[in-house]
Amino acid sequence: MNQYILLMFEDAKTDSTAGDDQAWAHYFQTLHTSGRFDGGSAIGAGACFTKTENPKPVTPHLTGFIRVRAASLHEAREFLQGNPVYESGGTVEIRELPRDDT
Repeated sequence: MNQYILLMFEDAKTDSTAGDDQAWAHYFQTLHTSGRFDGGSAIGAGACFTKTENPKPVTPHLTGFIRVRAASLHEAREFLQGNPVYESGGTVEIRELPRDDT
C-alpha cells in the first residue's frame, strides 16, 4: 500500500461547503471508517528559509493536508469523494509519498 498526501487549496468556489464544520466531521468520519486514514491538519502561517539565497515567499494557497494509504493514485482519488474543498469546486492536489526502504 502506498502513502499519499491530499493538499487542499484555498480556491473553493462556494465557501458554504468548504467551511462547513459538519461537512468536515462527516468527511473525517468516512476517512476513519476506511481504515486508511493516516492523519492531517489545517496549515497555518509560516515562513520559508534557505541557507544560501533569499527565501521564496510562503505558498499562500495551501490550507490543509490529509494523509491516506491507497494501492494507486487512481484509488487515492476515491478519497476526494465528500472532501468539502473538492465538493465546493476547489482544488485538491494528490501526491505520492515515496517510501525510503533503506
